[in-house]
Amino acid sequence: MVELQVAGRPVADYVVAPEVDPEHGPRPYLHPVRTLGGVTVTDVLPEDHRWHLGVSVAMQDVDGTNLWGGRTYVRGTGYTWLDDHGRIAHDEWLDQSDERLAARLRWLDRAGETLLVEERVVTASPAPLGWTLDFAFTLAAPPGAAVTLGSPATNGRPGGAGYGGFFWRLAPGVPEVFTSTVDGEEKCNGSADPWLAVRGAGYTLVFTGIEGDDRWFVRAADYPGVCAALAWERPLTIPAGGTLSRRYSVLVADGALERETIQ
Repeated sequence: MVELQVAGRPVADYVVAPEVDPEHGPRPYLHPVRTLGGVTVTDVLPEDHRWHLGVSVAMQDVDGTNLWGGRTYVRGTGYTWLDDHGRIAHDEWLDQSDERLAARLRWLDRAGETLLVEERVVTASPAPLGWTLDFAFTLAAPPGAAVTLGSPATNGRPGGAGYGGFFWRLAPGVPEVFTSTVDGEEKCNGSADPWLAVRGAGYTLVFTGIEGDDRWFVRAADYPGVCAALAWERPLTIPAGGTLSRRYSVLVADGALERETIQ
């Protein structure tokens, strides 16, 4: 575990090599993430979805490998337990300080073969309303083969379930969710608005960074979580030898922020 700090104040723990069940999609994650006032804004291994691990990057379908954890959505069948779970493994540190972590990771199939190589940079910095978590990653496909990222939606699940990508399992409770234009889980889920806000017990989070065909995946009532979904309606292919890059920023604030304050 490595600690992230803002001006000497601990705000998040980065778990490098978690000891979790292989069916839960082992991968590095951040938990607990806290406001400057000490409010925890993440959850890990919750009873409803044991494979939700704080703040992480995960996909349900990477060329047929489940790197999300849990059951796999099978077209025409639904969610099914399969022996298809891989893992995302820390390979080496590229840089490390109290405020910044840079690492190389490998996305591995169930046999331990490399699917993708990731370079990740996680930064914590002060912000006027709290502090900002900056999370950037680049996924590189091998020279000889394209790699396709999919989701339950691309595999046939209806109802706006195109999750997979940068995922934040929120602290327990039923949060309020809104964007610059809409309110509530139903309207926020699938939105492409430039920012998405979550108000929970004693905190507000503001997510930014989706691009292209990415969409916000939002859950509030069933369980609390936000994902910057990479394969919302269509699979996303990284060409042979090519890369896919994303960068997200999350404002972590104490108290309840209003839409007018965020804008």
